[in-house]
Amino acid sequence: MTNNNDTYDLAVIGAGPGGYVAAIRAVQLGMKVGVVERAELGGICLNWGCIPTKALLRNAEILRLFHRSEEFGIKVQAMEIDLGKMVERSRAIAGQLSKGVHFLFRKNKIDSIKGSGHVNPDKTIQVTDEKGKEVTTIKSKRAIIATGARPRAIPGVKIDGKKVLSYFEALVLKDIPQSMVIIGAGAIGIEFAYFYSALGTKVSIVEMMPRILPIEDKEISNILQKEFKKSGIDIYTETTVKSVGTKGKNVTVTVSSKDGESKLEGDVALMAVGVQGNVENIGLEELGIEMENGNIKVNEFYRTNVDGIYAIGDVIGPPWLAHVGSAEGIVAVEAMAGKSPLPIDYSNIPNCTYCMPQVASLGMTEEKAREAGHELKIGRFPFRANGKSLAYGEPEGMVKLIFDAKYGELLGAHIIGAEATELIASLGIGKTLETTYHEIHKTVHAHPTMSEAIMEAAADAEEEAIHI
Repeated sequence: MTNNNDTYDLAVIGAGPGGYVAAIRAVQLGMKVGVVERAELGGICLNWGCIPTKALLRNAEILRLFHRSEEFGIKVQAMEIDLGKMVERSRAIAGQLSKGVHFLFRKNKIDSIKGSGHVNPDKTIQVTDEKGKEVTTIKSKRAIIATGARPRAIPGVKIDGKKVLSYFEALVLKDIPQSMVIIGAGAIGIEFAYFYSALGTKVSIVEMMPRILPIEDKEISNILQKEFKKSGIDIYTETTVKSVGTKGKNVTVTVSSKDGESKLEGDVALMAVGVQGNVENIGLEELGIEMENGNIKVNEFYRTNVDGIYAIGDVIGPPWLAHVGSAEGIVAVEAMAGKSPLPIDYSNIPNCTYCMPQVASLGMTEEKAREAGHELKIGRFPFRANGKSLAYGEPEGMVKLIFDAKYGELLGAHIIGAEATELIASLGIGKTLETTYHEIHKTVHAHPTMSEAIMEAAADAEEEAIHI
């Protein structure tokens, strides 16, 4: 707790992956820091998003392997799924990491102030409890708004937490639903579709765009769509939700497509149409902070139009990713400390979806690169031709690399397959260093590894691929 008379060099509102990372970096640069957080340290990502979902998805991967165990010469007599134990494990991991952030705060002598922060016109920050009662008011030379985001709902549909779920409720269900309708086929919807389908739930996905994971490269999305359909997931693309009915035992989702109107039924529906920034009730209007499309408007160093007020993470708009918020927090703090950091290159941000097969990408899709006027060299390599993938029993997917034909520059990288979310990092390093197809191709990769597929895809761009 802090004393009302304390003056901080920096106050951070929100202790998610953007806020707490910014706070620690600020201390490293010699600042006195206080962080206001109304819930758990670590924010949504650590407590209710990135980490617990990955813990649950690991269960799905293990279950999938057990179902295939005879391929590997292992017979499993019987299996029993305990969803409660799965959820308990995921919550324990989230709790462990949240305690880790508490430790980092103590280590770095960061004051943690429990409550909701509101920036007053005089730049003081009023902190209130969950009932709206004032806890304290703190003074700070600067403030970072890092209040994160919450689930978005489609107009006219209420997330009731019982029959119409957000990811919060989907993470802690006590019983496995027999059927589920998922509205939205972005990363959140796709990951939950994979998880619950692996548990035996009959899953239907509704997406208004022409394909699932619509921001990914078309070729990659189509591969995943085929794999999902093979696993028994029903997919309705170019389909809009007209209404969601919750009367009776089931949920009825009325949808409209080019074939007309129809109804989908499930035990529950999951709303997975994205997130919206938590920009309300923090003093933005009184301060006169400029907004753009519902997001806080900032410059390349995350300064708002109001002197001393910065904003990072989900409140400034897409991409709504934890690693982006962390990177933005570091740049913002280094800029205010006079360190002249390089602005973030948003063309080199990795996107990861942790279903099976995994999907990971960065940079331009083939479609976007052509729209931008580039003449392209494209290299592809299927994991079915990769020895490590076959040995591990994970032959689905491919590496697709997109290069500028004139200069050889890596414009985009797209991977679908096992461990895609780990493999993408090396291509991010390569893009940062302005690598070319020739350099990737001629970099010797260890054998046998899945990363060889990256080298082979670059070789394919030079029309020198060996194994296809």
